[in-house]
Order: sequence, then structure tokens, then C-alpha cells
Amino acid sequence: MTDHGKRALDHKSFLAALPADTRTALLLKSNSRGLGRLALHWGALLLVGALIGSKVPMWPLLILPQGILIIFTFTIMHECTHKTPFRTAWLNEAVGQACGLLIAMPFQWFRYFHLAHHRFTHDETRDPELLGHPKPETLSQYVKHLSGIGIWAENFRTLLRNATGRCCDSFVPMGASVKIRVESIFIVLFYIVIALFSLTTSTALITAWIIPVLLGQPFLRLYLLAEHGRCPHVADMFENSRTTFTNRAVKTLTWNMPYHAEHHAYPNVPFHRLPDFHRLVRAHLKTTKNGYAAFHKDYILTLR
Repeated sequence: MTDHGKRALDHKSFLAALPADTRTALLLKSNSRGLGRLALHWGALLLVGALIGSKVPMWPLLILPQGILIIFTFTIMHECTHKTPFRTAWLNEAVGQACGLLIAMPFQWFRYFHLAHHRFTHDETRDPELLGHPKPETLSQYVKHLSGIGIWAENFRTLLRNATGRCCDSFVPMGASVKIRVESIFIVLFYIVIALFSLTTSTALITAWIIPVLLGQPFLRLYLLAEHGRCPHVADMFENSRTTFTNRAVKTLTWNMPYHAEHHAYPNVPFHRLPDFHRLVRAHLKTTKNGYAAFHKDYILTLR
């Protein structure tokens, strides 16, 4: 299957024709499935971090895998914004907050940002993922995008703006301003404590967390660019979002989000049911790619 192939139904027509019993089955949440996947991800993260902290032989080789494990907690946080990984509401909130803390991303603020992205997916005038942050169009922009420098700078600007009560993002409701401010103040104070601890007591967190997450960020950028990069600016979620066919390891790490057109078409489907939903909609997908390497090869060829 190739990008922009013609198919019969758009996502709205497909969902309208979906039988009620199929819809009910697709929307079933599961604490056991969510906690199992979380234990696998966080367990690997803690194990590799402990090996780095213990300075096992050749431990520097573990820094990059650790960074990838940490930075891809973004995909867990992303799922928690939709309240789908777990059946229990407080689990979605607690896990989302913890993941946001790991990568300096305010979870509650990101929820409003991300829901606006879903409401106006790939709309050049209203999607907050595009406003002020266009996809790279030149080779230098592409390299800078993958470096993660821009996203780290934007994250900390957002934290400081929100913490000082200057949040002016149109997608954040007026009634949420206090919650957004308190969240950002907590994260800023948390990172100040981490910095003081690292300067005065131990550098273990720097080698097992801070340096790894900086090195892992480009891999998240590579992954995220494929979700909508070079997709048409249309309303059909089967066309404005890309499903990337990849291996089981990547799908496990990303909580099945390579099924991204499926996720945008029906965001309430939990991660563990996305493969089932994919089997139903595959013939209708209009924008797909066989692997991330193939996507980036084609993307680079379009750069000025």
C-alpha cells in the first residue's frame, strides 16, 4: 500500500457504518492490558537505569537505549490524555502526570493542546501542532527538527509561561488556568530539586536520565514526523494521518501508535484494540508507509 492511494470511504462514513456491537468491543478498556504494557516499559527503563547507575562493564553503551525508553514515555502520556490505557480514571491521570514529569512536559496542558490537534488535525490555520511549528522544508530545518533543540526550548518556555500565570494558549479553557499554573510550578520546582541534587550529592540522575533523554529525543522526532508529515491538509482522518507499517518492537515501544490514522479516526479505541481496528479499516486507509526508513528517505528527497 502506498501514500495517497484511493479508497472508498472516509473515516466518518466508515464509523457511521460500524455495527454497534463492534463499536462496543473496540472501546473496551483494560487495567490488566494497560498495567502489563506499563510494567514492560517502565520495568525496562528502571533496569537499564540501574545498570547505568551501577557502572556495569560497558555501561555507556546503555545510555542511548535508556534515552529511547525514557523519551518514548511520551507515547504513554499521549494515550493517557485520551483516558484510554486503563479502565480506572485515576490511573490514567497518575501515569500521565508521571510520564510528563520524566520528559518535562506538563500533562494537563498537553491534554488541551493534543485534543485541539485532534479537533483540527492537519488544519494549517487551527491545528496547534502546525501553528508556529511548520514541518521542516529545508535540510537545515530537518536537521534542527530532529535534534530536539526546538522542542526542549519550547517545553521550558511553556513551563515558565504557565508557571508565572501567563498562559495565553487559545486551546486552554479559562477555567483551567489555575490547574495549569499549579502543574507547571510543581514541574519547575521538581527540576530545580533534581539540579541541586545532581550538583551537590550525586550525578547518577544525569547519567541515567538527563543525558539519555537528550540523546533519545531525535528518535522521538523521527517517529512523530511520520504521523502527519507530508500528509494532505484535508478533513478525512484516513488521509491526513499516516499509518506506518513497522515491527512488533516499535509498536510495543509506542503503544501501537504507528496505527496513527486509526487512532485519529477513532481516538477512544484503547491501544490494545488498535490492531483489531486496523484490520477493519485497512482497505480504506489512504496514507500509509512501509517503515520509518522509507518515510524519511522520501521526505528528505522533498527538502530544498
